[in-house]
Amino acid sequence: MSAQLTKNRKAIISKIDKDKSYSLKDATKLVKEISTTKFDASVDINIRLGVDPRKANQMVRGSITLPHGTGKEKTVLVFCTPDKEQEAKDAGAEHVGLDDYVAKIQDGWTDVDVVIAMPSVMAKVGRIGRILGPRGLMPNPKTGTVTMDIAKAVSEVKKGKVDFKVDKYGIIHLGVGRVSFDHKKLYENASEFLEMIIKLKPVASKGTYVLSAYISSTMSPSIKLDSKKFKDDE
Repeated sequence: MSAQLTKNRKAIISKIDKDKSYSLKDATKLVKEISTTKFDASVDINIRLGVDPRKANQMVRGSITLPHGTGKEKTVLVFCTPDKEQEAKDAGAEHVGLDDYVAKIQDGWTDVDVVIAMPSVMAKVGRIGRILGPRGLMPNPKTGTVTMDIAKAVSEVKKGKVDFKVDKYGIIHLGVGRVSFDHKKLYENASEFLEMIIKLKPVASKGTYVLSAYISSTMSPSIKLDSKKFKDDE
């Protein structure tokens, strides 16, 4: 069995030219071909940027609603006052409340993908910031997760809105779909994300902005993207 797996792995790797940078269209086709998982693997893009994330004026972060969603259903928790609870539930939030959920999270529960909160309850939510923050769940006005328009925020998440942020190594990672997506949808999702990254180039960023970009599916080798078309300085 292991010999067969090794043979399959070699066949997959042979399809990728390690010395070549692929166009986004070719890469999104190839990533589907080389995926061998029995489950519907996630397709991810990793971009290394020429920025210093320790400097506030070089931070790259934002949110995007991909044209065809991510292929993953997200579980939403909404912190709000009682008068907003029904609005949150009607929009599709699985968990809605305030004090009871603050206590639940203090006890170790974090089984959600996105947390949305009204501005007026952020003082209470702040008490669990040390738990939510490291997990990427802390609501933030910049990403639209601290808002009075609860219904809109929940709806956007359910449609596939995702947040992204450059990490301390200068890398941005985002899932742009699933292997089961047809090529056109996968390409359009990836293209939309890459275009947004270019638009978010900080004024303070000098030299080459996109250092490298790769696309891969869960457990598959990475495919290098031709990043020239994403560079502002060429």
